[in-house]
Amino acid sequence: MNKTSTGRNRAYLYSIVLVAVLGGLLFGYDTAVISGAEKGLQAFFLGANDFTYTDMMHGFTSSSALIGCVIGALLSGLVASRWGRKRSLVLAGVLFLLSALGSMNPEFLFFTKGEPTKGLLWMFNVYRVIGGMGVGLASAVCPMYIGEVAPSDRRGQLVSWNQFAIIFGQLVVYFVNFLILGSHTNPVIEQIGQGINAVAPGSDPWTIETGWRYMFGSEAVPAALFTVLICLVPESPRYLVMSGREERALGVLTRINGEEKAHEIIEDIKNTATVRTERLFAYGWLVVFIGIMLSVFQQLVGINAVLYYAPRIFGDMGMTNPMFNTVMMGVVNILFTLVAIFTVEKIGRKPLLITGSLAMGVGALGVALTFGVDGMQLVTMLSIMLYSAAFMFSWGPICWVLIAEIFPNTIRGAAVAIAVAAQWIFNFIVSSTFVPMFNMHLTPGDNFGHWFTYGLYAVMCIVAAIFVWRLVPETKGKTLEDMTRLWKRKM
Repeated sequence: MNKTSTGRNRAYLYSIVLVAVLGGLLFGYDTAVISGAEKGLQAFFLGANDFTYTDMMHGFTSSSALIGCVIGALLSGLVASRWGRKRSLVLAGVLFLLSALGSMNPEFLFFTKGEPTKGLLWMFNVYRVIGGMGVGLASAVCPMYIGEVAPSDRRGQLVSWNQFAIIFGQLVVYFVNFLILGSHTNPVIEQIGQGINAVAPGSDPWTIETGWRYMFGSEAVPAALFTVLICLVPESPRYLVMSGREERALGVLTRINGEEKAHEIIEDIKNTATVRTERLFAYGWLVVFIGIMLSVFQQLVGINAVLYYAPRIFGDMGMTNPMFNTVMMGVVNILFTLVAIFTVEKIGRKPLLITGSLAMGVGALGVALTFGVDGMQLVTMLSIMLYSAAFMFSWGPICWVLIAEIFPNTIRGAAVAIAVAAQWIFNFIVSSTFVPMFNMHLTPGDNFGHWFTYGLYAVMCIVAAIFVWRLVPETKGKTLEDMTRLWKRKM
């Protein structure tokens, strides 16, 4: 049966959430597609005659989508408040689609096909920024939408499914990149000077000219599907109440929760949302600070340096098939994200975050001490898996759960926008500095960059655990309206 004994229509609720989490899948797909394409893309622009494509340029190009993520996240509060959650997600889908098609063929209209130039590099980055804007919008609005639709006793689990979709999107694109590459191989990049590289003789020309295009273009399929399906879901009932459409909100809540519970929820929303919005610091500075720092620490622990550059890292470790190892890491990530989904409502948010932070610290330290050391490749591999798996049952999903539920209704749009923008700013800092920092040497051939980079991430993991222990409130089982009352008491 679709309805439970309490009148809750699970099939309707889950169908809404399923469509919404496709935005999370596209988030993961768009941010991770670069992992398989970046070496072919680097080799392509190393063939330019009008400029020298350096490590710093490649770090920027690999991370340029994150600039769009910051812009999209900053705009998300305004867009979600003015247009609503649903139309914001439609816009995100359109941006994903434009980016996929443009990144596949950046020469469209203005440049000669297959001829790398400085102008073409800028155009490619423009398309990646457009996709990043879609990611920024989706990353803020998807968990917000799910959090506002879901019943309080299922909210943590359902918002965690958004993180599952993100990781599933990454796994899908790892696998798609693996299939696209097929019997071809990524080019070999040789360092010929500090920050200067060249393509090694004999590198596969198909990968350099064509392979990376198919990888970026493959995103158009899920982007088009999401854009169509999101038009079919209802608007968030909490947004409908705050915009004066109480009858429509009651209709949505009745279909999800049953008539009696729907009336209770409507009254609770009205009691805590008497005005549409309030000043950002209407509930004090602490709630905004905690939301921002949750986002900052999710990035400072360094996980995206692994997710974005996984094939490069496994290749540098001497693995014979880096793309296959990347797919296996994606499978591990999926399994441990499921751990969070099925324990977040039982164990709570804080225990998962603290445990994950400490386990990540151990994994990052293991990578720092063993990367590049002869005979230690297996230990390095296991350390990377521990590091990644620990993130997937803690900071990956739980950060999004807390951001979706920690803020009071009347400041949620603006507060989520600022918190998510901070997340993408630090994502850009971490991912764009990874390659040059990882390749640092004090003396020729030493491993200084390896141990310094992952040693720094290990320290950040410990600091993150302390932050959660001392400042973050437990939100398990609380309604969104309970959070309003909690922060009023702390003022």
